[in-house]
Formats: sequence, structure tokens, C-alpha cells
Amino acid sequence: MSATHNHDTISGLKLSHLVVPIAKPVSDAKVATGVQTPLAAVDLLLVEVATDAGLTGFGFTYTLRAGGTALMALAREIAPALIGEDPNRISYLWSRLAWRTNSLGEGGAAAQCIAAFDSALWDLKAKRAELPLAHLIGARREGVPVYNTSGQYLQATIPEMRDGAEAGIARGIGGIKMKVGQPDVAEDMRRIAALREVTEGRVALMIDANQQWTRPAARSFCRSVDEFGLSFIEEPLAARDHEGHGALAAQLATPIATGEMLTSVAEHRALISAGGAGFCQVDAPRIGGITPFLKVMAMAEEARIGLAPHFVMEQHLHLAAAFDGPVWVEHFDWFEPLFEERLEIRDGQIWLPRAPGFGLSLSGAARSMTKDTHSLGQLPAALQKTA
Repeated sequence: MSATHNHDTISGLKLSHLVVPIAKPVSDAKVATGVQTPLAAVDLLLVEVATDAGLTGFGFTYTLRAGGTALMALAREIAPALIGEDPNRISYLWSRLAWRTNSLGEGGAAAQCIAAFDSALWDLKAKRAELPLAHLIGARREGVPVYNTSGQYLQATIPEMRDGAEAGIARGIGGIKMKVGQPDVAEDMRRIAALREVTEGRVALMIDANQQWTRPAARSFCRSVDEFGLSFIEEPLAARDHEGHGALAAQLATPIATGEMLTSVAEHRALISAGGAGFCQVDAPRIGGITPFLKVMAMAEEARIGLAPHFVMEQHLHLAAAFDGPVWVEHFDWFEPLFEERLEIRDGQIWLPRAPGFGLSLSGAARSMTKDTHSLGQLPAALQKTA
């Protein structure tokens, strides 16, 4: 019996640089220690892909504080390599783009740029199959435990932080993550105590130091909170201190969560091999998209650790739903204005949309946040619209 193949080719691409403002700029430990500035906006590279058969898909990547213009410029350079190609050959196309950017090194801006194209191709493939992306890759669950971060940054006062936690719980959130890592350890402990009064017996609580501790400081702080029943302690050490994370994890009952800053499969392999992550926080846009994310996810399953992808719940919900092990999705509402739909949150979980692909469609507001666009090839009329 001969196999049949529905041949299709990529006929056009639309690239957009969006700047998404954050209503109230946020600060974490990197700001408290003077190495960063408050975060006031997120830059997105949005890729929309069209095929000869009339199908379309979209994907995106992001960067914080700097790099949006650079990602857009690089996308314009490499996008022509996809015109005329079969959109179903996603792994091949990922490698094709990776070789175009090989001189930039593994990971970094090159990987983040490729991620926008890769996620668009996965959205397109799931739409072709008329399936949510999670079902295309093999969903194990329809809902994934979800925690919220956005209300508990360091610029928030304790009353604001408590109010934010209460609002998240009322919305159906299953966990609250708060920022720590200030120079004043006593202040961190005071804020933890205040939030535990809100969360204890109701939802999970996590803390995030954003890489601001030395090994001795991390050991001291983490031991002091190890009996609090935290679901995890995030980024206690520098992101690429794999050995340090492994040594610290061996001394604690509380899982360590880290990996969000890593930008290659190789870096995640090193972290997992060192025993440095009880929860792997792989970030699909930073690592190069869904194609390499699935490789890291398989490593995490094999190592029998948890998965808590960083940020971008719109993509990570689908991937986490296919994970065989303990799992969380991180909730931020920053990107909600970009889409016509809202992801459902209830009973401590975030639920898969039923529509194909990511289950989302771009809103008029997304077009209004567009700073720059570039199109190539043949696009349907709907994609030819500009802000």
C-alpha cells in the first residue's frame, strides 16, 4: 500500500515587532541589587505564515528590556529560507534556520528568533490536523496546575502583594509565586510570612530569587525556609551554576526550580545531569521554539523531575499538558490584550482551549502595538492588513 502525502508549500510570511506595555512596571531582585531596571514593556517578534493551500499559523518569541529591534532585523534576513518549503517538515526547517545563524553561536538571539518561526509552524500543523497543539503532540491532561507571579514583584507593598494573591485565588489560581533576593534578608522573610498567612492551606506558595545569591547565601536562606512547605525555590544561584544548583538541591527537601535563562538543549542537559533542577523551567521562546523544547521535556521525563516552563503560558500550556510528571504553568496576564480569547482558569488549573493550534486569534489591539512589519511572498488578504 502506497502512502499519500498532501503536499503544501510556504507561500508567504509576515513579520511584526510588537511592544506590549506593562500597566505597572515590575521589579525583581535584579532591580533591588542594582543590576537591572524595572520592566515596563515586553518586545515580541510575531511570525505569521501562509501556505499555498490557504492555511495560516502564527507564533511569537519575546525579549525583555533590549533586543526587539535586533530580533526583527535577524528575522528579515532568515525568513526567505522558508519560502517554497514544506511547512510540515518542522525539524528540517528548524535546522535550516539554525545553519543560517550558525555564526552567531548556539542559543541567544539566534535561538530566540528561530523560536517565532518554529512556533508558527507548529500552530499551522495543529490547525491542519484540526487539533489543539497539545492533542497533536499527545496531551495527557486537559488542565494543568497554574500559579501566578505578576502581583508579587518586589515593588509591591505587603498589602498590595496580599491583595494580588487574594485576586489570583479568587480567579481560580492554584499557586502564588513571590519575589525574594533583596539585600535585606529580614525584609524577604517578613514578606514571606505575610504571604504565607494568605496562601497556607489554600494554594501552593513558591519563591523566586532571580539568581541573586552566592552559594553560601543561598544555602543559608534556603535552609531557613526549607520547612515552610514551599512548592519550589526558583533561581537561587546564577543561571549557569549547574554544579552549585545540584549541590544545593541535595541539601534541601524543597525542590529547586531553574532553567529559564538557558538557551540551548545542551545547557539543559548539563543542568539536569548535575541534579540542579527539581523543576525544569525551560522557556520555549528562549531555547529556540517548540522543537527543542520537546527534546528538553523528554530529558526531564527521563530524569523524573518536574516541569514548570517560564512565562508565555499561551504556548507552554499545550506543552505542559503533554508532560509525564509533576507540572506547573506560569500565569501572566500581560499578553491577554493580544488575543481575542481568554484562557480558562478554574479549580487551580489552566485549561486547554478547544480550537486548533494554540487556540488563539490575534486581536485588533495586537495590531495597534506593532512597531514594525515586513512581509514577503504571497499572503492572503487577512494577513496583508497593517495596524
